[in-house]
Amino acid sequence: MALVNVVNMVVLDNPTIFSNPFQFEITFECLQELDDDLEWKVLYVGSAQDATRDQVLDEILVGPVPVGVNKFVLQADAPDPSKLPPEDLLGVTVVLVTCSYKEREFVRVGYYVNNEYHDPNAPPPTINADGQQEHAPLPKPIPIENIQRQILADKPRVTKFPISWGEDPNTNNNDNNLIQQTQPPVQQNPSGMVSMQEESNASFSQHGVQAMME
Repeated sequence: MALVNVVNMVVLDNPTIFSNPFQFEITFECLQELDDDLEWKVLYVGSAQDATRDQVLDEILVGPVPVGVNKFVLQADAPDPSKLPPEDLLGVTVVLVTCSYKEREFVRVGYYVNNEYHDPNAPPPTINADGQQEHAPLPKPIPIENIQRQILADKPRVTKFPISWGEDPNTNNNDNNLIQQTQPPVQQNPSGMVSMQEESNASFSQHGVQAMME
């Protein structure tokens, strides 16, 4: 049985510009006293084809954790655009929020992220001979201040892993195998809070844009 359960997660400041920090308001429940801190991590998938482009945006330790319901805001800097492939700067990718106990990851929450170019000073589109709209080509390099980031906050993917909560990492099936979920995907209620009590069985890897789209 997991001793820590993520109850709700709210994406703050969304949509926003690309360079603004990520902010997640996390509510979790601790069922009994823990011997160690919880490690929370935010990871940005820089490229679906190249895992070396992934960026760990922040890692924090939370503790000591009191028994009961706890809430905090996890804030992480935006990814460094110079480390992203130019062709992957715009479009859809994934941001992951993970939590580990004694270096054993037990929950992972993933969100689609859509980055779009918006230039308020761009010339209006023209109409070609076929009657189709044609937009001016994107500048190179793309100005970061003109990229808008939107997290699809109503469609998180939650994956749980069985771990040992004691000293022996080999007990309680701690082989990092995925717990298969059978409940429907999580939904966002009108207040903007996402319930993690109903979880998706659509797991994905750390470099999971392709896996999430299967």
